Amino acid sequence: MTDTLAAENELDPFGGEADMGAALSERVLNQDEIDSLLGFDMGDGDDSERSGIRAIINSALVSYERLPMLEIVFDRLVRLMTTSLRNFTSDNVEVSLDTISSIRFGDYLNSIPLPAILAVFRAEELDNYGLLTVDSNLIYSIVDVLLGGRRGTAALRIEGRPYTTIERVLVQRMVEVILNDARAAFEPLTPVHFTLDRLETNPRFAAIARPANAAILVKLRIDMEDRGGRVELLLPYSTLEPIRKMLLQQFMGEKFGRDNIWEGHLATELWTTETEVRCVLDEQQIPLSQALNFKVGDTLMLNVSPDSEVSVRAGTIPLTTGKMGRRGQHIAVRVEGPINPDIAATLSRGKR
Repeated sequence: MTDTLAAENELDPFGGEADMGAALSERVLNQDEIDSLLGFDMGDGDDSERSGIRAIINSALVSYERLPMLEIVFDRLVRLMTTSLRNFTSDNVEVSLDTISSIRFGDYLNSIPLPAILAVFRAEELDNYGLLTVDSNLIYSIVDVLLGGRRGTAALRIEGRPYTTIERVLVQRMVEVILNDARAAFEPLTPVHFTLDRLETNPRFAAIARPANAAILVKLRIDMEDRGGRVELLLPYSTLEPIRKMLLQQFMGEKFGRDNIWEGHLATELWTTETEVRCVLDEQQIPLSQALNFKVGDTLMLNVSPDSEVSVRAGTIPLTTGKMGRRGQHIAVRVEGPINPDIAATLSRGKR
């Protein structure tokens, strides 16, 4: 027996450590560890930060934070909607901005909780489309409020049936109010008119972009005391591309590379700047060989007479014209033409 144990120890000098390593190599990951590795954490929803493979996949998307003006526009939209929806429903309405995120258009269509109404609208000046999704909770709440439902009771939801004509008409009126507020929210930045194109209940019929295209998703929460729901506004990046430079501004009305105070100071200093003025009697074009043969004492004949006009220039820019003459012991030029209109207009604008 002693010889047998010694032989086993010679074959396995680490004792039980080899068996432990084999057990660790055969360990199977559970579902939570797999989700964490791939970046699919279903418990946190879409608002959590992605990790793992999902982070690598989504790295191609452009974050909305690179367009700082969007957040200002949507904050303005929330304030406008709070007022307009109060007037529309004659009820106490509170609108809040939940999240602004980037998402692929195909992923968003697959994540829409049905039943819902999808409003496809057109941005006229941007020549593209956007999507406004109204969830079922808000649909029934709006119908209940506009048709005189009692407060304190939850809106009755009837599943498994299409929306009626009355429900669609009431939701369409609310969507038109929201789109008008969106137009007013973009107005300080650029004039954009949003026109309702159609209402859909099937996400497949609301495809306004390719599934792989990136889009901005804005989630708005509308509360009417004990009733309410969510509105989601989706704008593809292709829709925002024409005004991308404006959305890159840090604040409304920002002008890149310009400072009005510095412009005024520079214009004031230009008026007191000394400049060299030259009077040109005549200009001639001669062959280069003739110019190289010039010698001391050569005479150049100018095509001018005592009545010829003289060009007064600042560098190569013509300012005005005049006549050559003599005043006392000095040769002088009498200005007889107006200042160049283009130069005068430029100086006047700078002076203002």
